[in-house]
Amino acid sequence: MRQESFEFLQKYLNNSSPTGFEVEGQKMWLEYVKPYIDDYFVDTYGTVVGVINPEAEYKVVIEAHADEISWFVNYITPEGYIYLKRNGGSDALIAPSKRVNIYTSKGIVKAVFGWPAIHVRKVENDKAPTIETVFLDCGASSRDEVEEMGIHVGCVATFEDEFTVMNNKFYVGRALDNRIGGFMIAEVARMIHERKHNLPFGLYVVNAVQEEIGLRGAEMIAHRIKPDVAIITDVTHDTQSPMYDKKNSGDIHCGKGPVIAYGPAVQNNVRDLIINTAKEKDIPFQRSAVSRATGTDTDAFAYSNAGVASALISLPLKYMHTTVETVHKDDVENVTKLIYETLLKIEDKQDFRYLK
Repeated sequence: MRQESFEFLQKYLNNSSPTGFEVEGQKMWLEYVKPYIDDYFVDTYGTVVGVINPEAEYKVVIEAHADEISWFVNYITPEGYIYLKRNGGSDALIAPSKRVNIYTSKGIVKAVFGWPAIHVRKVENDKAPTIETVFLDCGASSRDEVEEMGIHVGCVATFEDEFTVMNNKFYVGRALDNRIGGFMIAEVARMIHERKHNLPFGLYVVNAVQEEIGLRGAEMIAHRIKPDVAIITDVTHDTQSPMYDKKNSGDIHCGKGPVIAYGPAVQNNVRDLIINTAKEKDIPFQRSAVSRATGTDTDAFAYSNAGVASALISLPLKYMHTTVETVHKDDVENVTKLIYETLLKIEDKQDFRYLK
């Protein structure tokens, strides 16, 4: 990876973009991608779209989502402790002893997820932490003091953890799900620009908001763009670490390449174009079966408008929805390359229907 790309990746992943509050990350992403696009627009809820060849009639989307899981302040006790609601799939089990940033109109307030010491608990009666039992301590001794800091019901909080590289092979951090996808589609735009490809269609590079609470950003922007084709990238579970059941979750490895999905929402001809491209370009890939729904923005695009020919290219990831989400450097490179090479295979006004 070139140094400028790595520096952007690190900065982008360290930034916070909670669901519904993605604006700072979106500003950062747009600033990076601007030199490689012809135009851009932003919708009402903050999805950012960079466009190459905006005048073209045939429209192709490459998409990732920009938001991350987080917490909402829900109740402040008279003693100054803070109870929460989830914003997306936040995991109370990993919360105790974690540091957080609470975002207020006065700036960031530091806090911690407190937890009683092992010495004072009846360990034999221990139960897993839940959203009802975890709480934040911001160093205040009363509700009034908490509120004086600028904290109120509805303030959002994210874990305070930063990007690292592990064993020179893996990228580790919070919110790789799915800002690493935003990074990869931005790199695709850069490669197209720097290699001076004249695409025969309009390319819409979409960094969508609010995926973590129901694919909402993709749903909105799909209806606005009305694309002909959509290639979505998101993360999927590496199933090699302990506690995964491969009979249910499949056999997916970090380091063995992009994961190409099979399922009703995935348009078979688009998927086959991706697979044939991977074979032709010697890009390693894996397969997954997603059954009724992919659980990604693919579903929102596929079933929008009159139906959009859509496919999903996933990045294998360990430890999803934790502060140590982990991906292999080679997979990041190969997902980026596969999206790029597939775009070069799409023809103007290509008809992906099964029957004509």
